[in-house]
Amino acid sequence: MKTDWKTGDFDYDLPHELIAQSPLKDRATSKMLWIHKQSQSYEDKHFHDIVDILKPGDVIVRNNTRVIPARLFGIKEETGAHVELLLLKQNEKDVWECLIGNAKVVKVGTMVSFGDGCLKAQCLSIKEKGLRQMKMIYEGIFTEILDELGQVPLPPYIKEKLADPERYQTVYAKVEGSAAAPTAGLHFTKEVDEQLKAKGITIVEVTLHVGLGTFRPMDVEDVHDHVMHSEVYEMSKETASILNRAKQEKRRIVAIGTTSVRTLETVWNRFGQFQECHGETTLFIYPGYEWHTCDVMLTNFHLPKSTLLMMISSFMGYEFTKEAYRHAVDEKYRFFSFGDCMLIDND
Repeated sequence: MKTDWKTGDFDYDLPHELIAQSPLKDRATSKMLWIHKQSQSYEDKHFHDIVDILKPGDVIVRNNTRVIPARLFGIKEETGAHVELLLLKQNEKDVWECLIGNAKVVKVGTMVSFGDGCLKAQCLSIKEKGLRQMKMIYEGIFTEILDELGQVPLPPYIKEKLADPERYQTVYAKVEGSAAAPTAGLHFTKEVDEQLKAKGITIVEVTLHVGLGTFRPMDVEDVHDHVMHSEVYEMSKETASILNRAKQEKRRIVAIGTTSVRTLETVWNRFGQFQECHGETTLFIYPGYEWHTCDVMLTNFHLPKSTLLMMISSFMGYEFTKEAYRHAVDEKYRFFSFGDCMLIDND
């Protein structure tokens, strides 16, 4: 089996018009490519068909993180230079790891002011590739200030203004902390949830706050040289118990999105089972990885040369992934965050 993977191995041609610029009016009407991994075949479906496809006893695992208005536009106090901050991860109270636009003007000690000055951020330390540790200085409640001054950070390939910011949240989002949405979950509706539960399918939640590890482009050619940025995750005692029981009873675990997958695999690699825990993960999954937890995966269509496409190629096979993506392009599926999805089934 090939082991010398290069970033260019995961490139593909995508017509620009297939990059979804806005969400569909009805979340559940997205197209869904149903992948049969064992027979190396696929069927064109819609997301709401997942109710008929999944089986009683299946356990769905999804990421309940909520996107915060993490993009802030401010002014460097000393010079008036414009500075953009993207809040990635809270390391301690009021200290955030941030990705900085115009990073060269932000040195240790630099003070950036936002709005009328009710929020300021001081640079505590410089990290690699535009990252800074910033201390937030304010009076009042930080989340309320962020709601007033911040913007939901849509990916750069989305050029259209989002009329309703809630459409970049899953309907079950509740734990605030992400800089990007776990987009496979955007297809779910309350109605689909009710139908799944009525069929005897259990739904559990984990939390992984999506940050730079998920969405930063690869900047190395040799895949083995890539280092994932860490992301914070958590699994509850109840979720762990349900998943362990499902494993013992040989019931299928259905992971919703790559962030749920990273959480499941991280916990299993750490303990050899599911367990109540929290921590940070730098898990990077690409072809050759030994899988432990997922029987079925729902995922959107990912960017060329991305770590997410590498994960999918690991799960369903490199050549079969290329074939499925070619089919999706030919059939004009919608790609990326607001796009369509694929359900990869081991059966």
